[in-house]
Amino acid sequence: MAIRLPDGATIAIATVYGTAKAVSTITNAAPGVLTSAAHGLQNGTFFELKSGWQKISERIWKAANIAANTIEVAGSDTTDTNRFPTGASLGLLREIITWVPIPQVLSIETQGGEQQFWSGSFLEDDFDRQLPTTSSAQSITLGIGDDPTLPGYQALKAAGEKREVRALRVNLPDGSVILYNGYVSFNETPTLTKGQVMQVNATFSLQGRPVRY
Repeated sequence: MAIRLPDGATIAIATVYGTAKAVSTITNAAPGVLTSAAHGLQNGTFFELKSGWQKISERIWKAANIAANTIEVAGSDTTDTNRFPTGASLGLLREIITWVPIPQVLSIETQGGEQQFWSGSFLEDDFDRQLPTTSSAQSITLGIGDDPTLPGYQALKAAGEKREVRALRVNLPDGSVILYNGYVSFNETPTLTKGQVMQVNATFSLQGRPVRY
C-alpha cells in the first residue's frame, strides 16, 4: 500500500504541436505499436492520438521503442480484438513540441466521471435491474493566482479564446506523470475577496480518459 501527497507537483499546458501525421494501423498488442510513415518522434515524446479505436483515442500517450515508421504506444493494451477490432485503428497523431508551465496553482478540482446506469425491470420482475452504461462527462478546474503577465496565464487565455483542445500535464513529486486532453475554457475575471489571493479559473473539458506514467 502507498499513499502520496501532491505537494510540489508542477503543471504545464501544451502550446505547440507538430504537423498531424497519418496513422495507418495499430497492432493488437500490449503495448500496441502504431505505424506512421516518417513520423519523426523520439523516445519519451508525448503525442496526441486520434484513432478509430475510441478507447485509446483523444488521449495523450508516450512514444517508446521508436523505429523509422513505428511507435510503441507506451502503457496501452489493445490485445482485445472485440474492443479493438482489426483494421479499425487508423487515425492521426500530433507530437507535442512545447509545454508551458502553469505556476501559482491554488487548487485542482475534478468534476464528473461518475458511472451512469440503466435501471428497469421486465414485466414479470418484482425488482429493478441495474446495468452500467457510460461515465458522465469529466472536467478539471484549476484555480490560479491572478497574474496576466505569466506565460501560463497567456497560454490558457489564448487556448480558451480559440476553444482549442490542449494537453495538460501534471508532474508529481515522485516523477510520475498524469496526462489529460480537453477543451480549454478560461475565466480571466479574478475573484475579489478581502484578505484572499485574487484567483482566476481554467477548465479542461476532457475528451478522453487520463493516461498515467
